Amino acid sequence: MREELLRLEELLFLAAPEIRVVSVQDDGEAIRVGVRCVTAGARCPGCGSWSGRVHGSYLRFPADLPVVGRRVVLRLRVRRFTCEDVSCGRRTFVEQVGGLTRRYGQRTERMRSVLAEVGLALAGRAGARLADVFGARVSRNTVLRLVDALPEPQPRIPRVVGVDEYAMRKGRVYGTVLVDVETRRPVDLLPDREAGTVAAWLTQRPGIEVVCRDRAPFFAEGARIGAPTAVQVADRFHLWRNLGEAVERCVSRHRACLRVTAAEPPVDKTLAPESADIDSPWPTGHRFADRTRAKHATVHALLAAGHSRRSIQRQLGMTYRTVQRLADAAAPEDLFQGQWQNRRTKLDDFKPYLHERWAEGCTNAWTLWEEIKTHGYTGGYGAVRAYLQPFRTTPTAPEARPPSPRTVAGWILTHPDTLPESERLKLKSVLACCPELDALTGHVRAFGQMLTQLQGDQLPQWIKAVRAEDLPRLHTFVNGLERDLAAVTAGLTLPWSSGVVEGHVNRIKMIKRQMYGRAGFDLLRKRVLLA
Repeated sequence: MREELLRLEELLFLAAPEIRVVSVQDDGEAIRVGVRCVTAGARCPGCGSWSGRVHGSYLRFPADLPVVGRRVVLRLRVRRFTCEDVSCGRRTFVEQVGGLTRRYGQRTERMRSVLAEVGLALAGRAGARLADVFGARVSRNTVLRLVDALPEPQPRIPRVVGVDEYAMRKGRVYGTVLVDVETRRPVDLLPDREAGTVAAWLTQRPGIEVVCRDRAPFFAEGARIGAPTAVQVADRFHLWRNLGEAVERCVSRHRACLRVTAAEPPVDKTLAPESADIDSPWPTGHRFADRTRAKHATVHALLAAGHSRRSIQRQLGMTYRTVQRLADAAAPEDLFQGQWQNRRTKLDDFKPYLHERWAEGCTNAWTLWEEIKTHGYTGGYGAVRAYLQPFRTTPTAPEARPPSPRTVAGWILTHPDTLPESERLKLKSVLACCPELDALTGHVRAFGQMLTQLQGDQLPQWIKAVRAEDLPRLHTFVNGLERDLAAVTAGLTLPWSSGVVEGHVNRIKMIKRQMYGRAGFDLLRKRVLLA
């Protein structure tokens, strides 16, 4: 039995050689290990003097790490010593086992460390659920208290620091994250994104040589005030994104050129719907017969052109049942039911005039109605509109929609070698119709080469070439570059960027969502810096 206890001491308390195991008991709920300290005395925490005079002893029951999912509770007998220094304010004190216990602690140090790591990874509720799985039953508040009790991190002063903003409440409250770009580790979190806060943080760390940032003015001002000797580097991703926004605005300004490339040969709309077959047993001229023949011909022409029945329903303003009847009928005579009446309408005398005006290019039903009213027509607008409706229906395939400005901007911003062949041909047709967009594409590709090849020394020549073109939206982008020319040139020359900072911003979003946005800044900072 003694050999088993010694072996247990080696396994459980290798870091605390002053501990002796005296008993092990499994009561069904937990494994209870009886231990005691065998040192001759202890030092007073008040004055530091050594004392071996025992005043008394009592039992403590700190929880230890679980074993195979079973709770482990130490039955630790601790001694209370009398301080022999008469000048000390303490009369007695209790011994603490280094690395195992602390004052008022309900758990061993290693148990606290494990739960704190769980809290850093998963926060309160999720951390408590995971701890319960491996046998350490704690509340979510306990997990958060253990995280909050962790000491503040003391990272080294970075040489290259990245600065970016993160949202505590999107659109309302923002903070600042600072990252050591060389080690790719977060250095600090600030509760706001004000220039004064960033400047104060940089002032306290004079060893910073490079500041990587986006193009936000408050970060530029904070870096200028707090680290005047540091090199400011504008992030290349943000430069490319700003250029993309300017390119999209330029393409939108030449939207008419996109319509030209997608336009199809014009369709002759001057002809009225085809007349009914003269061999039909039903005579022409009947009001309802002619209308049915026209609708039948129109629907079948659209079906032959590739339109669906739902599409025809929307175009002609019919119900789906009516379109279905017309589509299923092989001939218009199949739809004739009952005795047709040869009745004249108010519009019959004005139909030649309507045909003439339609051939001249006047296709507005309201305008034509107003005109025939001056010639004596007394009917309503609806009859004119219904009569002209077949004129508008053209048996052609649906027109191809022109590419959107965002799509064309995406083609321009994509490297030519990675652009699919179909999109390359579409872009080529667009550029052939618009010299301005052709010039824009050349400037974008030149800027992309500068950005990828780190050729920042060519930026002045690129700006001069852009100024010579009639591209106002790109001129606005150039104005922004010139206001921050030193940082932009450094961003296009030096290898540093804020890519690692953007990664940590995404990580902060994930941590915030784990806490459902209910945790405060202090807990968020601990989890970001220590996890």
